[in-house]
Amino acid sequence: MAECVYGIHAVDSLLRRSPGAIVQLALQSGREDRRIQSLLELARNQGVSVVRLPRRELDQLAGGRHQGAVASLAADGPAGSPGGGGEVLDEAGLLALVEAAAQPVLLLVLDGVTDPHNLGACLRSADAAGAHAVVVPKDKSADLNPTVRKVACGAAESVPFARVTNLARTLEALKRQGVWVYGAAGEADTELYDCQLTDSVALVLGAEGSGLRRLTRECCDHLVKLPMAGSVSSLNVSVAAGVCLFEVVRQRR
Repeated sequence: MAECVYGIHAVDSLLRRSPGAIVQLALQSGREDRRIQSLLELARNQGVSVVRLPRRELDQLAGGRHQGAVASLAADGPAGSPGGGGEVLDEAGLLALVEAAAQPVLLLVLDGVTDPHNLGACLRSADAAGAHAVVVPKDKSADLNPTVRKVACGAAESVPFARVTNLARTLEALKRQGVWVYGAAGEADTELYDCQLTDSVALVLGAEGSGLRRLTRECCDHLVKLPMAGSVSSLNVSVAAGVCLFEVVRQRR
């Protein structure tokens, strides 16, 4: 089955950013509300083929909550991304992006986050905070898929996404480029709010439960924690990512 992007926000973003990646846009027959009409007009303006299908057929295409819109993607989208739409980088591409940045960079690094809903939510927060890229290891990590794109609400089509073979090696290379690496760890002595985050920063968060892997932890310049005043010991990784990202935003303003 061809890869698809579904959901109003995700399809809208894909139409605006990479219409060439779309083979066909399927909209739910019988729906004439403003949001569907907006997608229909945008698709026509972008030269994208549109068909009307009953909800049952859209359910089979998407396998999820599609909101009446399913975009079928080309086998090989732009930027070398299967079914792409967003910029997908390897380690060399990530380092080139950092080198070319005109201002201090902000990177979100996810170490072993395997839940696609968490990855999608992290992408959405990264986009909102103006992060330059989200970085994941190729193995033992969620990857871009329709669920991630749906949860990201268009951020998967706007935030550069870097898959790297060796995360520890990538972090060391970023450090040589002047990026300070901060790893989130509940047992850390230093709170995030006590750190100066106005220089180039990579925020590294691990999976819930297992946290950062040993080699990843050893590559961090600093380990930091968020203050926890209640009875729970940790936050969902996507929530923690949002808190950390926007502390950087606050300090830089």
